[in-house]
Amino acid sequence: MTTLVVVDGANVVGSVPDGWWRDRRAAAVRLRDRLAVHAERHPDEEVVLVVEGRARGVEPVPGVRIEEAPGEGDDHIVAVAAAATGPCVVVTADRELRRRVEETGARCVGPRTVYP
Repeated sequence: MTTLVVVDGANVVGSVPDGWWRDRRAAAVRLRDRLAVHAERHPDEEVVLVVEGRARGVEPVPGVRIEEAPGEGDDHIVAVAAAATGPCVVVTADRELRRRVEETGARCVGPRTVYP
């Protein structure tokens, strides 16, 4: 069974002090490209990158679906996790989001899982 991996783009990008604040969209593109490599190595996973705010406009690539949050990214991540029909893992370090996601039955892992 395929595992849905939902990545909190803002949180994961923010976990690496690489100048992401200067260009949030470019930082999201770098994350997307790293996730594409992750997806190649884990064909049993469907990777979804949730972006919001100034990170919107990132195009999908093979192995990585992009979801643009219409409002708060956390709310959209919870909705995606709740709608999952199989196993779901959310990648975030946000404690409140972790609590909300775990209430849907999904499990959480930290950003280093996909973005060392």
